[in-house]
Amino acid sequence: MSAKKSTVKYMCSDCGAESAQWMGRCPVCGAWNTMEEFTITEEKHYPVALKETRGKAQKASRLSEIHLGSEARNILDMPEVDRTLGGGIVPGSVILFGGEPGIGKSTLILQLCHAVSKKGTKALYCTGEESERQIKMRADRLHMGEDECFILADGNLTHIVETVEKLSPDFVVIDSIQTMYVPENDSPIGSPNQIKSCTSALVKLAKMKNITVLIVGHVTKEGNLAGPRMLEHMVDVVLYLEGDRSYQFRVLRTVKNRFGPTSETGLFIMKEDGLMGIKDPSGFLVRERKNPVAGSAITSCMEGQRAIMVEIQALAVHSVLSMPRRISVGFDYSRMIVLLAVLEKRAHIRLSQSDVYVNVASGFKVQETAADLSAAMAIVSAHWDIPVPPGVIAAGEISLTGEILPVTHVLARIKEAQRMHFTVFLLPEGNREEVEAWLSTQKDKETCHPVYVSQLSEAVSWMKQKKVTNQNIQG
Repeated sequence: MSAKKSTVKYMCSDCGAESAQWMGRCPVCGAWNTMEEFTITEEKHYPVALKETRGKAQKASRLSEIHLGSEARNILDMPEVDRTLGGGIVPGSVILFGGEPGIGKSTLILQLCHAVSKKGTKALYCTGEESERQIKMRADRLHMGEDECFILADGNLTHIVETVEKLSPDFVVIDSIQTMYVPENDSPIGSPNQIKSCTSALVKLAKMKNITVLIVGHVTKEGNLAGPRMLEHMVDVVLYLEGDRSYQFRVLRTVKNRFGPTSETGLFIMKEDGLMGIKDPSGFLVRERKNPVAGSAITSCMEGQRAIMVEIQALAVHSVLSMPRRISVGFDYSRMIVLLAVLEKRAHIRLSQSDVYVNVASGFKVQETAADLSAAMAIVSAHWDIPVPPGVIAAGEISLTGEILPVTHVLARIKEAQRMHFTVFLLPEGNREEVEAWLSTQKDKETCHPVYVSQLSEAVSWMKQKKVTNQNIQG
């Protein structure tokens, strides 16, 4: 019997980066004193139940000879999750699920097990972090009591594979991959070598048994999944649960999906009895006010294939500091700095001596540049201390030259705004042809009054005109 060759390497505990020698500072994430020593072996390790599949050659098939069959997705009756997965769970798929601590990962996973069990199929929840009693306490809070949901508190992957052989579940949860280990592997638990071995074995298990395996992964302080980057390439679907623990709002986002689009998202509210899908996100995010408030502007953002109304708030006050403050919550900070520079240079709005704060209401995070125009309007409104006229939304990307660039899915944005009783639309000139062609087919044109602007200065002039009109009305 030949001896195994071992190699000593060092891994960053924050981001999972590997190095052949010890370093005081991680070369990838820049963290200090996070490089930890671990030993790896050149031989790959698999649980005993999967070893018989190694070494067997697979016969090549012609593309025309491969038949897909009529196997359908498993619909969970959780619309926001089904939407994110592209219409339901694909049997035999491996899903990697990540999110910050306390964001609601374990709650959503138990709800998924509950949904699978209600279909009359078996779900197996394997945890290396909690005891069975802890899982039971959470299940009672979620009002779960199905006999088809099994709990296994064991991090030994060989025992997990043996349990799968006995129970034959359709849905297996691994919580988390960093706590699982292969006994034949001498590397420490949570090391890149152990994570690769466990994930490789779970992928083989899912394909052999045609079952769905959901793997929970820890995240680093930067929000990325911990461990080797190869982990995301080995699985079929990568999901992230995002949100601020200070708010109820949560977003389930798809980063990778071999069986569907990556543009769809699921929207949830965290309640005492679990995460609940939001039927009307716009109504939840946009609050109706009797009297308009300065520094508030509404825009329409695209989340997947649906438009969502979002409120962007701004505050501009005179600064007593040599370097004024710039603070952004829910809106990209670098984007806000660019908007302030363009406002000052192209629209002559003097903000260099003002502290500027930008916030997206209800904990939503704006991901697209189509919200630039709305954010600029909110800042101008706060600077002049006049409210944006009621019933107005704005959408458009602002370039460094001050030009308002056209946005995609403009009709979907307008239709959602009309549903929320908005009537005036500040839009880029580049969208005029598409909007006017659509308006020509509408019978009720009184509910849509588009205002087209090609430059940021035009939008500011429109705001100034409204300011003068309001002052005349008040006078």
